[in-house]
Amino acid sequence: MEYVQRKRILLNMAISRHSTIAHAAYLDLIRSLEDEVVSDIRGTPTRVQRGERTYWYDTYRVGSEVMKRYIGEDSEELRGRLERLSELRGDADERRRQRSRLIRILRAERFMSVDPGTGSLLASMEKAGVFRLGGTIVGTHAFRLYEGELGVTYGFEDMAMTDDLDIASFERLSLALADTISPTLQQVLSDFSFEPVPKLEPEKVWRWRQTRSNLLVEFLTPSFEEEEGLRPLAALGVYAQSLHYLNYLVAEPINAAVPYRSGVLVRIPRPERFAIHKLIVADRRQTGPDCLKSVKDRRQAAFLIQILAEDRPDDLADAYEVAMRNGPNWRKRLEASLSREPEISEILTGLGR
Repeated sequence: MEYVQRKRILLNMAISRHSTIAHAAYLDLIRSLEDEVVSDIRGTPTRVQRGERTYWYDTYRVGSEVMKRYIGEDSEELRGRLERLSELRGDADERRRQRSRLIRILRAERFMSVDPGTGSLLASMEKAGVFRLGGTIVGTHAFRLYEGELGVTYGFEDMAMTDDLDIASFERLSLALADTISPTLQQVLSDFSFEPVPKLEPEKVWRWRQTRSNLLVEFLTPSFEEEEGLRPLAALGVYAQSLHYLNYLVAEPINAAVPYRSGVLVRIPRPERFAIHKLIVADRRQTGPDCLKSVKDRRQAAFLIQILAEDRPDDLADAYEVAMRNGPNWRKRLEASLSREPEISEILTGLGR
């Protein structure tokens, strides 16, 4: 503990925490939203094996056609919810009222809210199946959602927002799920006055800009090739810009709750991977037009590393070790950013002590 306290002084970032009541309310909100996913099942839950992974689908008939709607990857938690399917179906109205009450608690505890436009957009994306089918929010919009996951409060400087909403997904996962969102993302975005950003290949659009604001929605996917080109996301029905190092960030994402109306269930990266990934991309942005983003990246990394070193040191140590083992380019990026942030470097290297 003395080690972490000493580093807190060096970083000049005091950790301010929400009350235990607020953190408990947030966790209850997520559980209720996860219950809601299962309560929407129309037919019979069916297990499907694809390679080494097992997925659950809602199997039902529409006329003479058998339909399969993806529910989620097999887990003990999901199986437990499926066993309570009848109970969950009957409690839907009560859960919605409970979620509204939980969000009132979060507001009273000064949890950060989203603006109505962003909240409504995320709710429509959730309803269409964007996050159920592998979409993961990355970037600053994900960073702000760690407030609930970690039970901490943010200062104004920590929450400097961008106008970008970045959503990432694995190309192979998107294809393997054999399901697509409905309505299409093009329809959802059009309803919110988004237009495709012109590209040389209009059939491969991966970003949309809102005509009444500066909000930009971008779709990303990990790159496993030398060139970072455009790749299709079959489940989402869009193309995505592939990026190196992104596979590390979006592996094994977690659920998060957006405190809008009765709650919106989304997916975000694990906080320890988000922090380490920020150090990697900070070095990529060190020169050129994105140099100011490099400073923001390192600040967000420092904020999370400070908290995780105290609350989840083993998770942070594992995430750091995985990144360092991923090859010389990964180590070079990390070491370059850490050379500019010696206090953060000392925290990370001291985790194993």
